[in-house]
Amino acid sequence: MKLIHLSDLHLGKRVNEFSMLEDQEYILGKIIEIIDEEKPEGVLIAGDIYDKSIPSAEAVLMFDDFLARLAERKLFIFAISGNHDSAERISFGGRLMKNSKVYISPAFNGEIQSVKLEDAHGMIRVYMLPFIKPAYVRRYYPDIAIETHNDAVKAVIEHVKMDSQHRNVLICHQFVTGAVCCESEELSVGGLDNVDAGLFEGFDYVALGHIHGPQKIIKETVRYAGTPLKYSFSEANHKKSVTVVELAEKGKVHIRQVPLVPKRDLREIRGSYLEITARDYYKELDTDNYMHITLTDEEDVPDAVGKLRSIYPNIMKLDYDNKRTQSQTVIDGAKQLEKKSPLELFEEFYEKQNNQLMSEAQRKFTSDLLEQLVEDEK
Repeated sequence: MKLIHLSDLHLGKRVNEFSMLEDQEYILGKIIEIIDEEKPEGVLIAGDIYDKSIPSAEAVLMFDDFLARLAERKLFIFAISGNHDSAERISFGGRLMKNSKVYISPAFNGEIQSVKLEDAHGMIRVYMLPFIKPAYVRRYYPDIAIETHNDAVKAVIEHVKMDSQHRNVLICHQFVTGAVCCESEELSVGGLDNVDAGLFEGFDYVALGHIHGPQKIIKETVRYAGTPLKYSFSEANHKKSVTVVELAEKGKVHIRQVPLVPKRDLREIRGSYLEITARDYYKELDTDNYMHITLTDEEDVPDAVGKLRSIYPNIMKLDYDNKRTQSQTVIDGAKQLEKKSPLELFEEFYEKQNNQLMSEAQRKFTSDLLEQLVEDEK
């Protein structure tokens, strides 16, 4: 059975205040073209369908159109909610859509929804685990100590009655230890969101979402598909793709990636104002791309963004790299702060104020409180 693995569409996302809707519509069209070429039996969408828990009307209409186009092709479609989604909103109408072979995971209710498929090699069971946190799981397993995301996922998977004689596929949206991250991802505060890849040992393929760079975790069959588009300049060198998974008989899985070419790429260029505005320089570039431009001039160029937009209409970011900026160590310190989680910053503050480290109980209390604040803001 051939499956297409997608994740992290983030429909409705804005990057540096630029709406990505036009680019997202374009790339979804390219994904449909790949599906028509590959002719898979199913599509796996591993969470973060939308960029916000309450998505815009345009984003909802775009996903509705994408689902309809997939359903027209008589595919099995499996979708779960991610940490950016509202599980309840994503699953609306899910029971009705089953008649069209569209399976949307419900909000977590203590169990993993599964669907049985058949092919020439026998049975395949697809398990759908939406994004979960410890607080979501504790109410269903009160006799198990669940403090971390790893505890939560472990408790849920251990209660799955899986037949190891048949092929089993898991769709999951979590941060698995060892994944390479980038700036556009939202990781839970406190560093407690890591999940051990060993928990997935019994599955023949694990379709992961949450991390934006396509990659395997420990072995080929535990994979992040990555985003179909670049959503930060930390992803400028990523090669975006669609993951094609072919399940043969038990124990044989073939995986490959089909490249995705965007309508507009994210590019980073640097040089003096005169260098990057010279025709011999920019005629070699696709100037319609989204640009991060770093000027090396020692003096600021008046209205640099306005002037540069006559050549590079989609400038997302402009900064300087010169003696003045290199000497501003305060800015470097701010960048270091941005890399630390709120819990790490609070721990440092507590240590300086009290001349001692936080206890484990204090750390857990603070982590839970910070997570609750994040939830309240959504």
